[in-house]
Amino acid sequence: MSSQTNNSSHNTKIKTRGEKHYVMIYTRYERFWHWSQAILIFTLFYTGLGLHGTHSLLDFQTAVVIHTYGALALIVLWIFTTFWNFTTGQWRQYLFKEGVLKVIRFYAYGILAGEPHPYKKGLQRKQNALQSMAYMAFMVLIGPALWASGIIYLVYDLWSGHSWSADGLTLIAFIHTAAAFLMGTFVIIHIYMTTTGKTPTHYIKTMMTGYDNIELTEAEIAYIEETHAIAMKDEP
Repeated sequence: MSSQTNNSSHNTKIKTRGEKHYVMIYTRYERFWHWSQAILIFTLFYTGLGLHGTHSLLDFQTAVVIHTYGALALIVLWIFTTFWNFTTGQWRQYLFKEGVLKVIRFYAYGILAGEPHPYKKGLQRKQNALQSMAYMAFMVLIGPALWASGIIYLVYDLWSGHSWSADGLTLIAFIHTAAAFLMGTFVIIHIYMTTTGKTPTHYIKTMMTGYDNIELTEAEIAYIEETHAIAMKDEP
């Protein structure tokens, strides 16, 4: 549970189970992590395209410097975020959940037919089954493939003298580029998904303010009433 507090949380009347509440569902660190990561990923993708000759808006050396420092900053952010996820228990949000086929069906057909979303967001279930699977793949496969191949590429001078170095460099470059395009695909889908909320900007606003309108369980209501540890407000 978030340790963030808000004076309004002491004055907001707790409703009964089944009614929705505007609750601080994303902590300050989650929002910092999300937006910092977004800026760094866009920076890396932009400079990476420049390094591959897709555009010439930056000279090669400048693109190399920005790309390198941006990558190192992203690695540090991921390390701190991994530590934060495990120490706060938030890693459980990314475990496989049942109902992934229902969610896929909803986005493939149900959303166009006006069907209700099969998933309800909560304090302990911020992501639906499809999101959890995608984020897990991002953090366990795509992310590590990017930074591992990037670091190996960065220290090429340390192993360039081996007979296999040329073939090795080609392989590393391929892995790095493939992982980068997978990340780009993830980001494009992620941006599209942000438009599928109650309004096209609902999810963006939620990630900026931290608040969302969700149902609370009886245990969560009791916890908030007793500790006031989670900020609430009456209006969005």
